Order: sequence, then structure tokens, then C-alpha cells
Amino acid sequence: MENNTVGRVRWWKIALPVLFGLGFVAWMIARDFDPAIFEHVRFTWHALLFILVAFLFMVGRDLGYIIRIRLFSRGQLSWRQAFRIIMLWEFTSAVTPSAIGGTSVAVVFVHKEGIPVGKSAAIVMLTSFFDELYFAVVFPVVFFIVGGDRLFDGPMGHQLMLFAAIGYGVKLAYLLLLSYGLFLNPLGLKWLIVKIFSLPGLRRWRPGAVKAGTDVVRSAIEIRRYRPRFWAESFAATFLSWSSRYLVANALFMAFFMLSDQFLVFARQLAMWIMMLVAPTPGGSGFAEYIFSNFLSDVIPVGASIQIGTAAVIALLWRLVTYYPYLIMGAVILPRWLRRSFGRQNPGISRKAG
Repeated sequence: MENNTVGRVRWWKIALPVLFGLGFVAWMIARDFDPAIFEHVRFTWHALLFILVAFLFMVGRDLGYIIRIRLFSRGQLSWRQAFRIIMLWEFTSAVTPSAIGGTSVAVVFVHKEGIPVGKSAAIVMLTSFFDELYFAVVFPVVFFIVGGDRLFDGPMGHQLMLFAAIGYGVKLAYLLLLSYGLFLNPLGLKWLIVKIFSLPGLRRWRPGAVKAGTDVVRSAIEIRRYRPRFWAESFAATFLSWSSRYLVANALFMAFFMLSDQFLVFARQLAMWIMMLVAPTPGGSGFAEYIFSNFLSDVIPVGASIQIGTAAVIALLWRLVTYYPYLIMGAVILPRWLRRSFGRQNPGISRKAG
């Protein structure tokens, strides 16, 4: 079953999100093209310095994840193993729709590094718990500080606020459900999950639902052993990881412009990632670039006629820093991992399209 879960990665599954993203950015730049854009977006030494800072923020993001997963494993995972798991996890997230992400196969990634299935499930559940906890706690604080009118300003403000509200509602509901299952009544949550997927039209997914319920029960048993210091350190690592991810955009804007409100850019990045929960494309490709270009264009201190086009150029750089490296790393690491984990049954990345 693990073999089927991870499967064979097709080249088109890597190429598709790249084409979505690059195609959309090319369309945005062509639609709003003006040579004046490149009077502002110039690759000076100052720009290159802040692009390097953006990459360093991504290192901080990955470091936070690696520290956290080692905490969850209680030191059983080495730094190298933790790095490999995070790269595979991010690669899977990059080639699947945002709502699915890499969580569905993350238990396999962890288990194949020598962690028992029950503990692997606990690690993945804890990862989801802390990620959703970050959004549940930080977004209301940011919303209160910045204000809804400034956070969702612009011609698409109401639509974007609706997207963010839906995304936040889904994340909060998932966090509450996960908390109930992990800390209060794991058997009750398993029963509810199985009952839901026993309904007509959902029965085809019932075996997977049974497994998910079993994972919740196993995770709850494992998690109850942890002490307060563990929870504080895990949230600190989560805060480092997600905050570093959002600060990438700040660094890229600073590469070319002097912005008066850096916190607004950070706040909009947070809101944007909540919106991306509803993105139907692999890794949010196309959708992410569109939201970035429209949601952040008004903070760029250039003429209104070239704001969207300028934002599209920054969006391309943003994806080059935050997204495409994981496609490359995954394409390099995954074939070797499949051979090591499953033997000759998985030759790795196939060039076939079927």
C-alpha cells in the first residue's frame, strides 16, 4: 500500500505547476507590459543582497521545520533524515493542490526513516496541529493590528476577504477537530470519521478513513507523554518556520523599493497563504501568482499604471525563491529515496505521461 501511496512520479506532474506559474506570470507581464517597469526593477548589488536575504529566510523556514520534526521524533531522526523528509514533504506539496498538500504521504516518508508507524502518524498529526495553531493564533492578532480595511484594501478587497474568511474558517475547524481527537476523545473522532465515510457516495474512501482514524488514536497515545517544554519549543520552531516564509516577500520588495509599511506586507502574506487553501492547482501555481500580483501591488511605490506588471515580476522572483527549489530538490532526492525504500519496484521519476 505504501508503494501505491507514494507511487511513481511523472515528469508532467513536475512540469505542470511550472507551466501554470510561468505561463500566468508571462501573461500578467505581457498584459500590463511597460518598459518603465524595469526602470524600477533593476538588479543592482543592493537588489542582489536582499535577494540573498530572501534565500536566507527560506533557510530559516526549512531550519524551523527540521528542528521541529526532530523534536517530534524525540531525537530519533538525524539532521540529514529530517532534511530529507522535509524536502520530500515540500516536493509532494508542490505537485499537489494546496488543500491536499504532502500530508497524505508524509507518514510514509517518516516511517521509511525507521520511525514506527504509530509514532510516524503522531509526528504528522503534530505537524498539522502546530501549523493550524500558528494560523489560528497569529492571523487574528495581525488582523487586529493592521485592520481589515488596510489588510484587504484595493479593488478586489471584498473577494479576497471572503477567500481569507473561508480559509481561516476551514483551518480553525480542522484545528478544533484535531484537538478534540488528539487530546479529548480519539476513539470518538475515529468513530465520527468512519461514520461520515460510510455515507452513500463516500464509501469508496472508507478504508482510508479507517486508517486516518487509527492514526488519530495512535497519535493521541504518543502525544500524551509530552511535557510543557516540548510544546513551547515546538511552537517556537513553528513560529520561526512560518514567519521566515512570509518575510521572503519583504526581502524581495526591499531589493527594489523602500516600503513604508513592512508589517502590512507580512500581514498580507499571512492572509494570502490562508486564501491559497482553496487553490485547485498543484502547489497553488497560477493562483498564487495571481493573488500575489493583485493583493500586494498597491504597496509598491510606482505609478498605478505599472503596479500590477511590477508586482508580477516580483511574484516570479518570489516563486523562484519559495517554490521552484523544492521541485528541483524533490526531483533529485525522490528517485534515490524510492530505490532505497522500495527497492526496484519504484524506478523513480518516469518520463511517461500516463
